[in-house]
Amino acid sequence: MKVIIIQPPLVQLNTAYPSGAYLSSFFKKLGHEVKWYDLSIKLFHKIFSKDGLTKLFNLTQNKALKLAQTARTSGDENTFSNLMSYLSQSQAWINWIDLIVNILTEGTNYSTRELCHRFIFSPDAPRGMRMNNYLENLNHEASVDDARFLATMALADIADYITAVFDKEFALIRYGESITVSETSFSQIEKGLSSPVLTEFYKEVLEDVFNPTSGLHPVVSESTNQKTLVCITVPFAGTFSAALYTGKYLKSAFGDSLFICAGGGFINTELRDCNERSLANYFDALSYDRGYGSYIDLLSSSFLNTAATQKTTECSSIKTSENPENKPDTAASDITNDRKLYKLKLFTQNQIYEHTDVNPGLQKLEDEYTASLTPDFTDIDFSEYPRVCDDINPMQRMWSDGTWIKAYLAHGCYWHRCAFCDTTLDYVKAYKPTKIQPLYESLKNQCLEKNVYGIHFVDEALPPKALTEFALLNMSEGNQLSFWGNVRFEKVYSRDMADFLSYGGLLGVSGGIEIATGTGLNEINKGTDLNSIVSACCAFKEAGILVHAYMIYGYWQQGDLDTINSMETLRQLYAAGLLDSSFWHKFVLTRHSGIYSEWQQGLHPELKPIEIKNAGIFAKNGLHFEGENKSEKFGRGLNIALQHWMHGEGLNRNVGKWFDFKTPQPNIPSDLIEKAIALYEKKRDENFAQPVNPNKAFWLGGKLLTMNNTLIWNYKGELFEERIPSEQKTISEILWQLNPSSENREKAVSQLKDVIQKNPQIQKLIKKFRGRGLCVL
Repeated sequence: MKVIIIQPPLVQLNTAYPSGAYLSSFFKKLGHEVKWYDLSIKLFHKIFSKDGLTKLFNLTQNKALKLAQTARTSGDENTFSNLMSYLSQSQAWINWIDLIVNILTEGTNYSTRELCHRFIFSPDAPRGMRMNNYLENLNHEASVDDARFLATMALADIADYITAVFDKEFALIRYGESITVSETSFSQIEKGLSSPVLTEFYKEVLEDVFNPTSGLHPVVSESTNQKTLVCITVPFAGTFSAALYTGKYLKSAFGDSLFICAGGGFINTELRDCNERSLANYFDALSYDRGYGSYIDLLSSSFLNTAATQKTTECSSIKTSENPENKPDTAASDITNDRKLYKLKLFTQNQIYEHTDVNPGLQKLEDEYTASLTPDFTDIDFSEYPRVCDDINPMQRMWSDGTWIKAYLAHGCYWHRCAFCDTTLDYVKAYKPTKIQPLYESLKNQCLEKNVYGIHFVDEALPPKALTEFALLNMSEGNQLSFWGNVRFEKVYSRDMADFLSYGGLLGVSGGIEIATGTGLNEINKGTDLNSIVSACCAFKEAGILVHAYMIYGYWQQGDLDTINSMETLRQLYAAGLLDSSFWHKFVLTRHSGIYSEWQQGLHPELKPIEIKNAGIFAKNGLHFEGENKSEKFGRGLNIALQHWMHGEGLNRNVGKWFDFKTPQPNIPSDLIEKAIALYEKKRDENFAQPVNPNKAFWLGGKLLTMNNTLIWNYKGELFEERIPSEQKTISEILWQLNPSSENREKAVSQLKDVIQKNPQIQKLIKKFRGRGLCVL
């Protein structure tokens, strides 16, 4: 069977979203012909190109002139000058846009360094408002190193122009998000499909890729009896409008030769209870959760048979008793009258057929695929993806100024009990680890093939054991890969583990602190405490790993003092050097959260959800509750303070001074974090003082050099020296062979055991290497 996987626009610019990679791997493993199209990056290049901007300015010049004239008439000189500047520089933008994109993608056959010099110093290069602000606020003369930042601002400036003059729903990493989450009827959402970016640019992308008039176009199956399965991934609200447009285009162009199914994060959270029959004009089905079981059931049904008509086609779920292994088998698709498929909601013009979630055989198969599948990025050209630079903060720059191959170590969260999280949904609660050895080998081979050596693990929370195993495999292969991802800040992340992970390629971690007070952590059932959070952050920072924290304000139980206390704790974390970046999220009560589930069971009577009449039909997961607006006043001050702290500014300023209204004074100790750090250091030093177990010892430092009974070595950029007895000179070679990539590691472990057994006092010397290159896991 032919399977087409589509990522509609718009998602993160600098890399491919991973759902298509996993679906590609899945369908190929079943023996199908698969093609994955990232139409998000194709739309980006369609617009941000010489031809694209030529078309854009031709379409918008008259409207921009009228808007500029209106602005001047109303006294808005700023808007007037900005619009006129765009129009006056339109030819410069057209001439320069390909060079600007090349600076960020490095997708040309010649060095982009010359482009950087030209872009910075040429007086004829276009400049927008964001670009001018960037240059005006530099604390040094503009240099070639600023070119990537300036090119990023150039894209943002053009995006601002598009939003202001051409299509108000456009943004660089989403499209039509506000329509999707705010409209009260599907017909209103459908009206948005006639918007300019979709009709003038995205339609051309679809025609380029799926041209129905060409001879052997990539959609229709060569078999006249079999439909082509089209899977459209919809991870965010900002991809839904384009997903609908894609489905409508394909149905118009290819009719009943296709079976179109939509799935992904947005479908899972927002459309689980959707009963909108008009969706049949765009999709034939919605797939929920991981999708593997539902597609196995679909492939065994008669829905993909072109001979079956809408009225006579019936299907049945695979029956475990008749097919114990639940393998795709046409014999299992005997026609029944229920039309139910596993986690697959079917749409026709007249009826919606609800899915069934109960099928132990398919659930087992889905778990097996989850454990064994590795993402397949064969169809992705990573040189097309711009590496944008929008902040000098090292953590924030890391995840955008680089093209990361996305993968996960485990499906779901191993904790899955945080009160605010969507813990009733499969993607959070159904924790399923993967097989690390084949995952590492697959990712390593794809990195070598694609010339991209960074991995972004997209787990809800990286399992420490799996993360350590991945790092060890990477060490054994010479540390070819770098990686980062989301963790839970727990005491398991000791200095030893952090050193080990850092050596094995871990560059940065992000994790939820949420409410940085003891009572706040308990209220959200975070499953950790402040001392453990500080301990993990200390260990990561000592190991040279970047740390990002997610924060929440406006939690339903949180008062003004709680918010200020949480903010003060965050300030102390920054002042102590434990964080590199953070982000404040406004709490949103969701239907799939643990706290809402408990409320439905009669708990938390003080929580009062509000059911809004005529709420957006595709925004039903987010709920309102009484008192939620009282925290909105804090948003601006929290973010302003954070922007300063992330750049090392204003760390000694009283937190109340960041607001233009009176706030409570924090009542937590001013040395709260200092004391937590002291506790971490005490435990770390006590651990370092313990006897070393040779089986768990790893040498992560540089080569040990002997000079006059002194060992000299480098570790994390620092030079260390340690005097040793002349009879123990062999200890240097033993330690060096304890390196994870050493072929003689097992021999060195045995030698160290022998040395310790013969002279137990040598443990005193060995302990001196702890935290200075010797790691014990």
